[in-house]
Amino acid sequence: MRFELTRPPHLRPARSVTRVMGEVLLALVPATIAWVWFFGPGILYNMAVATLVAVACEAGALRLRDRALHPHLADLSAVVTAVLLAFCLPPLTPWWITATGAAFAILFAKQLYGGLGYNPFNPAMAGYVVLLISFPEQLTRWPWPQAGLGEITPVALGAWETLRFTLTGALPAGVSWDALSGATPLDDLRTRLSLAATVEQVRAGPLYGLVGGRGWEWIALWTGVGGLYLLWRRVIRWQIPLAVIAGLCLPATLAWLLAPATFPPPTFHLFSGAALLCAFFIATDPVSAATSPAGRLVYGFGIGALIFIIRSWGGYPDGVAFAVLLLNMAVPAIDHFTRPRTYGHAG
Repeated sequence: MRFELTRPPHLRPARSVTRVMGEVLLALVPATIAWVWFFGPGILYNMAVATLVAVACEAGALRLRDRALHPHLADLSAVVTAVLLAFCLPPLTPWWITATGAAFAILFAKQLYGGLGYNPFNPAMAGYVVLLISFPEQLTRWPWPQAGLGEITPVALGAWETLRFTLTGALPAGVSWDALSGATPLDDLRTRLSLAATVEQVRAGPLYGLVGGRGWEWIALWTGVGGLYLLWRRVIRWQIPLAVIAGLCLPATLAWLLAPATFPPPTFHLFSGAALLCAFFIATDPVSAATSPAGRLVYGFGIGALIFIIRSWGGYPDGVAFAVLLLNMAVPAIDHFTRPRTYGHAG
């Protein structure tokens, strides 16, 4: 009997960076469709601007560092950074703001540290925080979800009108920001709670759906579906998503049980902001996240707990970006104290 022989190496090659990044982009497609359905095509324009600027900055930085454009430019890491940044921005964001965030993410949060594999901070979150601090007014102009708002009649911009505003900053004649945009569910809830309303009273409004913000809950749902796809494909590991969700839901559940009039249920936290996007797509960044199995649990739980703390008592309604960047700084210490032993157990 003859057996077929092949040349070495006989081990299956590891999954390439390009393939991993492609899987991440594919997993974001359902949530992107939901974004367009509820908030219009603005996110697609943000993605286009951010991707163009991110790739251009990546190419320029590689040239300045005397690095070959291939394979670094073809690994899709800059595209993933741009898409994640676009997910965090309001659909009606002027192009130059989106471009500024993408340029900072690539040049200062990634290439300045040596490129992919060396950046200590999540580039997309670093770029978003710079925009959030620098342009707070523009980054709070979220349009009303275009579905079932009862007594609120939202003004929706078409594809051309949205593109025109993205490029020029000019709204159509007779349209004001008051008719076009409003607070996000997280921002609306914290504002009205500060005015002595109860959670039940707030959530009875037209901005809220079954478990979260109207429209937002569907985007979060499809984001979670994309995250499960990444787990199924073994692109990410289970520790960080589970730990982020647990770190957010455990204190949120405790606070809700103790003071239901003041704190929303944990499902509201999961389905009203970027919590699930963080759990599956942002916190799982393989470069800036913890690497040991126990470290991933500590890292993820810390992010979730910080999201709850910032949402409940901080100055920002969501808090995902700040939580991720703060835990990025703690990663060296987390990995140091959770490093697995490389030899036998002590007697």
